[in-house]
Amino acid sequence: MPLALLALAVGAFGIGTTEFVIMGLLPEVAADLGISIPAAGHLVSAYALGVVIGAPLLAAVTARLPRRKVLIGLMVLFVAGNALSALAPDEHWLLAARFLSGLPHGAFFGVGAVVATGLVAPERKARSVSLMFLGLTIANVAGVPAATLVGQHFGWRITFLGVSTIGLAAIASLALLLPADRAESRSSSGLRGELGALRSLPVWLALGTTVAGFGALFSAYSYITPMLTDSAGYAETSVTLLLALFGVGATIGNLAGGRLADHSLRGTLFGGLGSLILVLALFPVLMSAQWSAALAVLLLGVAAFATGSPLQLMVMEKAAAAPSLASSANQAAFNLANAGGAWIGGLTLSAGLGATAPATMGAALAVIGLTVAGIAYTVDNRRATTPTPHRGRVVASHVPGESETVRV
Repeated sequence: MPLALLALAVGAFGIGTTEFVIMGLLPEVAADLGISIPAAGHLVSAYALGVVIGAPLLAAVTARLPRRKVLIGLMVLFVAGNALSALAPDEHWLLAARFLSGLPHGAFFGVGAVVATGLVAPERKARSVSLMFLGLTIANVAGVPAATLVGQHFGWRITFLGVSTIGLAAIASLALLLPADRAESRSSSGLRGELGALRSLPVWLALGTTVAGFGALFSAYSYITPMLTDSAGYAETSVTLLLALFGVGATIGNLAGGRLADHSLRGTLFGGLGSLILVLALFPVLMSAQWSAALAVLLLGVAAFATGSPLQLMVMEKAAAAPSLASSANQAAFNLANAGGAWIGGLTLSAGLGATAPATMGAALAVIGLTVAGIAYTVDNRRATTPTPHRGRVVASHVPGESETVRV
């Protein structure tokens, strides 16, 4: 694999670290700024809002710029947001800085996925995307725990300065390792043309699969701590290690999903969603003992992240006229899944349905995701087999992940 993918993974590592580290530092931030922990929790929402707004917007307005320069510019914005977070004198400054930090998140992954697939042969596209996402999953295994530990012992501001340093390393890596854009035709239709590429039912079905599928993950994962402590009987001090185990599972699932998707995009997506349904449905049983609870956390990471690369690649292929915008929109959909899944899972807890009820609700959301993916498959097949006036000859029609010969 090209070394340029390493540069993308470094950027993904920094982004993944800053996204999740704030959750472990809320008490320190709240105490330093003199606010309540629930008020500090708004910092999580500010970042997510930045991702949802920035992902499609920045991808669209930079559509005609060289992608290498776009990625470097996005990391500059990322560094600025985290540096300003470290210097924040009050809550409002920090909220604005976290929003700024979130703006480049989705666009970086979106544009980066397009660049990654352009660096490899067509039969290795999904694998290239999974290698870029490897930085994100490793951030959950090593980056977030290490950054949290630093913040707890040396102050949360040091953590954000450290994340800014990772961003600077990513900028240097992108500048040194990423080749300049090839002389190719780029979109010249502007923002309206980019947005027009999203007026496609298959694109929206793919985005809907992302929202439902990863909403299933976050319905359960957002409340994994009370499941582990209340149901499985783990001490709170053990939860951090178990969350790292989830990161290990996510890394395994991400790499396996990328490799398998290069052989069968649809098959990997259906298999991943089916596995996610099974794992979440078994959570009430698996959480009854400590050893099986640890296994459940690992398997949750594997099943959920096996679908990441296939979904990213599918969205890009469905919006071939604007792959960067569609790919970035998929990142916005991922963050909507984060917020929506956590909210839906919380409703089950508020209703008094038990500590593992969010996982059961997650299984239902995964069923919806699999259903939407099935509808998308049906729509693609119908479009592929629709007769067109080509003088009765046999035409090969290719659906991403499938192939058919159609008589028209």
